[in-house]
Amino acid sequence: MKKILAAMACATAILIAQAPTARAQAPAAIGVSYQPSLYWALPFHYATVKGWWREVGLEPTFSTFPAGAPQIAAAAARSWDVGGTGSVPAVLGAVRFNILTIGITNDESKANAVMVRGDRFEAIRSNPASLRGQRLLLTTNSTVHFAARRCLEKMGVNPSDVQFVNLGQAQIITALTSNNGDIAGVWAPNTYTLEERANARYLCSGADANAIVPGALIVRADFARERPDDVAKFLAVFLRGWSWAKANPEEARRLALDFYKQGGLEVSARAMEQEFALRPTFGLDEQLRLMARNAGAASTVDGWFNEIGKFVTEAGTIPSNPAPGSYVTDDFLKRVAANPQLRAFATEFDRR
Repeated sequence: MKKILAAMACATAILIAQAPTARAQAPAAIGVSYQPSLYWALPFHYATVKGWWREVGLEPTFSTFPAGAPQIAAAAARSWDVGGTGSVPAVLGAVRFNILTIGITNDESKANAVMVRGDRFEAIRSNPASLRGQRLLLTTNSTVHFAARRCLEKMGVNPSDVQFVNLGQAQIITALTSNNGDIAGVWAPNTYTLEERANARYLCSGADANAIVPGALIVRADFARERPDDVAKFLAVFLRGWSWAKANPEEARRLALDFYKQGGLEVSARAMEQEFALRPTFGLDEQLRLMARNAGAASTVDGWFNEIGKFVTEAGTIPSNPAPGSYVTDDFLKRVAANPQLRAFATEFDRR
């Protein structure tokens, strides 16, 4: 009897010792890239504050970049795995570094704009032809470069007749606020900063020029092949962020102000309200509808990225426009939708 009890005690001790190891499986490391103080990156911040990454078994390491071009270039060194970026860098990444677009961060058509200092605004608005020969400060190979070219075309000005000056967004703000520039292409929240500090006004946004400017959720193709389930978890976390923000608007805005401040940008409560008002976001089912290729026909997202690809080709950055079907995929969104736990996680707040 004593031998039996001793054996049982030993077995119990072994089970107790093993139990924590079985339960506490280490989260998977994943590199997440983005640009700080941007609206579409808010779900990453929400997820960190709320502890959602660990809920799906991920441990993110964040890499931030001042713009999309250097962010995409860093993929060559495998310095990140997934992330968010502008649609122009996403196309460049597809051509140069085998980057896949797996979802949409937001519609930022109204948030990419050409702005003019207040004292010059009326003269240029009443006579757009006066833009010929002038300097337009912007960040090249970016979404605002795309929006600016389409705005010029809408106003009857050939983009080749305007001098594009390539500057970072922070440099552009400094230039206009110190009277070293009059016309700029900027994306939000820099648009609001120029309104407040340089009395700048909107001349034309992407939306005004019928230029749809989507933001892209991206992944390195090799990482997608190696760890497709973790890519789906990443998407579920991002989608949950927007779902939660819509259900909790006051806290979402408060955390957003903190996130922008952490990135070195102070914005007013009014500017943050504009961010949420001007940038539509999409839940899981909306994303699936936008990316669906029914009966082989191009999806809505295919159409958006085809126009982006045309611009990048026109600008001479790439030799030809890649077919969106070669780099835009809804496979990982479908993985989220097909997994009951991930779907519930991504859409929980949609039902509130």
